[in-house]
Amino acid sequence: MERKQGFFSVVRGLSPSRSRSKSPARSASPMSGLLRRRRNNGSHHVSQPDPLIFRSGSLRPAEALSPLKEGPDPDGTDAGDSRMEGRWAQWMKGQLVRAPSVSTSTCKRSDLRLLLGVLGAPLAPVHVSALDPFPLLSIKDTPIETSSAQYILQQYTAASGGQKLQNSIHNAYAMGRVRMIASEFETANKVTKNRNSSKAAESGGFVLWQMNPDMWYVELALGGSKVHAGCNGKLVWRHTPWLGAHAAKGPVRPLRRALQGLDPRTTASMFTNARCIGEKKINGEDCFILKLCADPATLKARSEGPAEIIRHVLFGYFSQKTGLLVHMEDSHLTRIQNNGGDAVYWETTINSFLEDYRPVEGIMIAHSGRSVVTLFRFGDTAMSHTRTRMEEAWAIEEVAFNVPGLSMDCFIPPAEI
Repeated sequence: MERKQGFFSVVRGLSPSRSRSKSPARSASPMSGLLRRRRNNGSHHVSQPDPLIFRSGSLRPAEALSPLKEGPDPDGTDAGDSRMEGRWAQWMKGQLVRAPSVSTSTCKRSDLRLLLGVLGAPLAPVHVSALDPFPLLSIKDTPIETSSAQYILQQYTAASGGQKLQNSIHNAYAMGRVRMIASEFETANKVTKNRNSSKAAESGGFVLWQMNPDMWYVELALGGSKVHAGCNGKLVWRHTPWLGAHAAKGPVRPLRRALQGLDPRTTASMFTNARCIGEKKINGEDCFILKLCADPATLKARSEGPAEIIRHVLFGYFSQKTGLLVHMEDSHLTRIQNNGGDAVYWETTINSFLEDYRPVEGIMIAHSGRSVVTLFRFGDTAMSHTRTRMEEAWAIEEVAFNVPGLSMDCFIPPAEI
């Protein structure tokens, strides 16, 4: 696989230890010790890799680099950002109701925030746990839509490597590169398209660590800014340059990026309570459609302040030929209540296409893909709707399973949370 040294030199600096070392209440993360041990081991004679670690690409040790810039170049428009730290619902409310900016530099900054806010670390609709047993196929006294979904998931698990092999994986690592762009903005009277998409697209990379049970950590660097998020199995948190660190509302949920062809076991568990609602061709390939809806209790727990989550639906398209997940679509609707005014509704739809499946020690991993995001705002007045379209393309460069030395200490939330 072709390597781009410039990109790797940046992404290899991403680790939980780098992003959290600024906290006064925290010593250096154990992740830094893990990476140092890997570097020291690499300085000796080349030996056979540990039989428990499975690799795709070359998982080389991290290089010491200066920290990435924690936000776009400051100017007067960000003077009040510090007052909004931790107030996620209020910031989102401001983003939904404000008018589009005219300034080019401000638009670029706003686009970057929008890209990182929506595509940086979105979560799956519902809680699933790696400790939950996978249900057995049941036909008796089971609706046909449910039993069909169970059968499709059994085929998916087998096509992805089998349940026994997947159960032997205790932790995982993935690194990749991404390109994102806000490609189109529509109002009631005008549609603005990004004509020079190659120059306007932001490039970057991400690293993802996962560990049973239900722990994960991700860093995504894009356009000079960085978003990192994680879960210690009990709490999901996120850090952005403009909001600082804040905890996510509601139950612990998996990272959506892990469902995009990187974690077949969690993906199968996510659709355990889904229903098969039909068939559809995706890129000329016949697929079964599984539909999963977040339950009312989860939606209520995720709502915060003026922001109420009305619904969150996830669709999975599984190839009838290979059994693999080739397309995923999720849509959630949020209601924002203005003080003394009409409510504003915000619908976010993410369509992801998973491509280039290749085995990594028997586990089928999607090594590339693309997502198209549509943000639709409506409701306050008849002619005030807006629609924003964003696109992302990603490629996975490295995957490793059962990384020695990874521990629970690597997933501790920031001290301020």
